[in-house]
Amino acid sequence: MTTERMPIDMKVLMNHIYEYKKGVRQMVLFTMNKRYEQFATERLKHQDIPYVLQPAGCNTVNLYFGRRECLEAIRLIVTRPLNELTPEEDFILGAMLGYDICAQCERYCKRKGNPCDGNGQCRHCQQAQ
Repeated sequence: MTTERMPIDMKVLMNHIYEYKKGVRQMVLFTMNKRYEQFATERLKHQDIPYVLQPAGCNTVNLYFGRRECLEAIRLIVTRPLNELTPEEDFILGAMLGYDICAQCERYCKRKGNPCDGNGQCRHCQQAQ
């Protein structure tokens, strides 16, 4: 008898679902190969977890899932590819996903043309002190 092994991408997805259900995350963004789309969406439907799918690349999709209010905001904010988001939209998305807020601030400043120095402080912020 042969057993089919679960692809690593689906193991990662299952971990994200576990963390969401345990309250570790309010929302998840998972980029995956399109071939896993049906499996992923069926799993989320079965567990009554709301989700939004958006194209990401030729063979990939972005799967957002989590709290309904977060997904409603995603539908309003993420209306184009992620690399085309404004610095403000990118910051909001990162904050919603629970990314480190200081890292998000550094990323935002860099995208606005005010890169942070090696100590993690923006030249703009240092001048304001």
